[in-house]
Amino acid sequence: METREQWSNRAGFLFAAVGSAIGLGNIWRYPYIAYENGGGAFLVPYFIALLTAGIPILLLEYSLGHRYRGSAPQVFRKISKKWEWLGWWQSFVAFVIVSFYMVIIGWSLNYSYYSIGTQWGEDTEAFFFEKFLGLSGSFWEMGGLQWKVLLPVCLVWLITFIVMHMGVRKGIERVSRILMPILILMMVVITIRAVTLPGAGEGLNVLLTPDFSSLTEPGVWVAAYGQVFFSLSIGFAIMMTYASYLPEKSDLSNSGLIAAFANSGFEFLAALGVFGALGFLAASQGVDVNSVVNAGVGLAFVVFPQIINQFPGLNSLFGVLFFGLLLFAGFTSAISILEPVIASVKEKFNLSRRAAVNWVCGLAFLLSLLYTTHGGLRYLDTVDHFINQYGVALAGLVEVVLIAWFIRKLSEMRTHINEISDIRIGNWWNLCLMVITPVMVIVMTGFSLFQEWLKPYEDYPLNGLALLGWGSVVLTLMVAFVFQRLGWKQTQVQGGEKA
Repeated sequence: METREQWSNRAGFLFAAVGSAIGLGNIWRYPYIAYENGGGAFLVPYFIALLTAGIPILLLEYSLGHRYRGSAPQVFRKISKKWEWLGWWQSFVAFVIVSFYMVIIGWSLNYSYYSIGTQWGEDTEAFFFEKFLGLSGSFWEMGGLQWKVLLPVCLVWLITFIVMHMGVRKGIERVSRILMPILILMMVVITIRAVTLPGAGEGLNVLLTPDFSSLTEPGVWVAAYGQVFFSLSIGFAIMMTYASYLPEKSDLSNSGLIAAFANSGFEFLAALGVFGALGFLAASQGVDVNSVVNAGVGLAFVVFPQIINQFPGLNSLFGVLFFGLLLFAGFTSAISILEPVIASVKEKFNLSRRAAVNWVCGLAFLLSLLYTTHGGLRYLDTVDHFINQYGVALAGLVEVVLIAWFIRKLSEMRTHINEISDIRIGNWWNLCLMVITPVMVIVMTGFSLFQEWLKPYEDYPLNGLALLGWGSVVLTLMVAFVFQRLGWKQTQVQGGEKA
């Protein structure tokens, strides 16, 4: 039996875990969510959500991975053979996410180059949607491959392929140790520059001025739990797999707190930088800050190039810094999203790491090609929305309900954490996972479904939303049950309870 890989030490694990949590969403999602949901007052529900859902689930996944020493399918199989499918569902959700995530990283690579001499020109919107993406006229007008998109995506996949072949310690850990300090330094530089620009104060006022009346709105709390849930890399097998590579004596609770608060600190730093820059853009254009606020790809690839165009100097440098920041943040997250899929396939079929990497990266790359077509942005946007809103959230919900209510292993997991950790967790952890987290995820999902009912997402055609959106969620679940029925090709799965 092949010896299980391990991190070189706890610091290596933390670099990788924080690198996984800090991704594109921290930079372009959190600032907008905070702005939309009470500004400075949003910190109240955000930190409550972090303490009652984010950190408890993170610690649960650490304990499961560390206690049962395996990928997600193997962990749930060891608990009970009939629950193996849940691990596969989480792994396939990760597989779908990485297939489009790599494309956005490819965009960031291209824009790092376009930053030199601000090659996007004055009309940054037309450049992004027409010249770069070559976006087709309608949803089902796929068109051919867009080479400006495909080539950087191929390069990013090649680098990722090499890193994943190198393994956990020599690949993922080494890359995370190098990129994370650079990433944080870049964010600090960008934030300092952004908040010292003319008009930045107005942008910060818009972000930070608290609207405490918003705390009575259910949607604000749903947004807070949603942001915490999606930003910590929980619910789709990453942290379970990462924790399985820790030595037997590892401080789980302290590691979880460090990773969670490091992620939150980065999000807040990014929000300061983004809104300082938006305040500068609004002042440059003589408009209100609210008129230039955006989120997602629009913020990153349309609005920020406009901001960089207006800089009084060193435009190219700050362009390279910003898109390099997106590139590095995306890359450290992408390798973490790939690892649980590779580990699952490797263990199930008794493959070498090289073979597992070849299969997983090869198939994910082929799926990525869909998003490099002229209609790719719409397909990416649809799959991203549905797989995150319903795939990640529901898989995480089932995981929590399973451990807390069906097999009642929370106390056992808490004992495992406390036996090896300096910071002991108490009954509050059980309460959060048994009551607060399930209720909030159910409410969050119900709220999202209600919004889908009121208005089709982005007014895309219903057949497109059904096929690519709901289809991606249902397909990951169906394939998970198929993989559960396939036999294990090794005797590594031991110590599990009988179904």
